[in-house]
Amino acid sequence: MIRTRLYKDGKCVKENFDPAEISDHLEATDACLVWLDLDSPDKSDLALIAEEFGLNPLAVEDASAGRQRPKLDHYDDHVFISLYDVALADDGQLVSHELAVFASQKYLITVRKTPGYAMDEVVARWDDNMNLAPYGVGFLLWGLLDVVVDGHFDTVQQLDDRIDRLEDLLFEPNQTGTVVQRQSYDLRKSLVRIRRVVLPTREVLNSLMRRESDLVDDALIPYYQDVYDHVLRAADWTDSLRDLISTIME
Repeated sequence: MIRTRLYKDGKCVKENFDPAEISDHLEATDACLVWLDLDSPDKSDLALIAEEFGLNPLAVEDASAGRQRPKLDHYDDHVFISLYDVALADDGQLVSHELAVFASQKYLITVRKTPGYAMDEVVARWDDNMNLAPYGVGFLLWGLLDVVVDGHFDTVQQLDDRIDRLEDLLFEPNQTGTVVQRQSYDLRKSLVRIRRVVLPTREVLNSLMRRESDLVDDALIPYYQDVYDHVLRAADWTDSLRDLISTIME
């Protein structure tokens, strides 16, 4: 599945157009910005995209490989970002969705490496904040990161709720230790996994805010700072919960 959008002069003027038109839009002299979204592409699909956009082979290799750590890499005329959106399943297991992102002044490419992951919430975030669209790709990146970090924060909050219930279970009469031990182990495992996602994502935001690239306009810095504050809170909260679950296990 391929999804496209064309932004011009701070407005979304075209959606779900033929990807064959992308070259014309990239070569246009006016201020055009293209969003291209790919759902679980294979290596041949990525090779075509790499040729069309002139993507660095190392970045394309990272986009093809699975289980990359969250990071931001700088290349000549674009950046590559690896991200994870996370959620908590009904059984308490952490479910992660891997994203690869290419960004430059003229385009944003999102590669959904996990089948079944939808971009609807990200698109809704963009549409709800169209007043920021004139700031170009920095606006699109902010919307994507805002949704991803909100997912981190919500998941940590759910883990906190589950630990509260586990504490209640711990002091119930006639409660065997096996149930508490099993749930404690599962929760600690989920906390370790989400920490591996949250901490590097903090560095991704930090790099963007340090102006290491020219993608983020000064006017967007307060919005990036807000996302950065959320990821800091999620990281601190995760550490506190890890200490608490260790105490319960002891």
